Amino acid sequence: MYNEIKNVVSPTYNKFMPRQLTKLVNDEIYHIVIRAVGDSMIFKNEDDYYRGIFCIYEFNNTDSVQIWRRRRDRITEKKFEKSVVSPTYNKLPVDKRDKMVEVLAFCFMSNHIHLLVKQLKEGGISRFMKKVGGGYANYFNKKYDRKGHLFNQFRAIHIKTDEQLWNVFVYIHANPISIIESGWKENGIKNPEKVTGFLENYKWSSYRDYIGKENFKSVTQRDFILDVLGKEVGCRQVLEDWIKYRKIKDFGDIVLE
Repeated sequence: MYNEIKNVVSPTYNKFMPRQLTKLVNDEIYHIVIRAVGDSMIFKNEDDYYRGIFCIYEFNNTDSVQIWRRRRDRITEKKFEKSVVSPTYNKLPVDKRDKMVEVLAFCFMSNHIHLLVKQLKEGGISRFMKKVGGGYANYFNKKYDRKGHLFNQFRAIHIKTDEQLWNVFVYIHANPISIIESGWKENGIKNPEKVTGFLENYKWSSYRDYIGKENFKSVTQRDFILDVLGKEVGCRQVLEDWIKYRKIKDFGDIVLE
């Protein structure tokens, strides 16, 4: 249907955004990237990353969200989860959110965010990105005594085939390689074994949950991709195979930078 979308979520979100060019369709999957204005840092320490994760979970809700109330409730929920030892109880609380999207995968970098989402409601992606961008910006600006917009407009690519899904899964989770090997996108990966271990332990993405290392398991809906790629073993294998044998050009038309 289309390859690339430049999307406006709200005139108040970024007054310099162009008009929306293409409608985002329900039940379709999109690779989303949102970058900081001027490529500045949006995550300066561990607390910022945790707040970002919190935002993509809590703001995925058509209902209004009061962060202070949800933080208080999550403290109570976590205490309950730790206290429950009986197998007859579910350790995760019932998810009561009226979700706008399903978050299938994510990766947080210091100056941008990658998301793989399926739209559930009309205008859901735009509303979700508006709430996430505005909510995190409010936190960040207050914490670091800054003013103004934090994010540029988000960009999106429609994922239409299994091959694109495979590629985008790898590409999103491979992004942190640049932290330990600058220039890997142009020159390839010099130390595959080191890179593999690094990605398995990179906390700020969904990869650990996909390979069975619990991290932020409540944030993503993983069943679909696990089925397509062959469960945890398959998810690990596709990324490791790419690290050993592939190059950045193999990603084709799913790259958003």
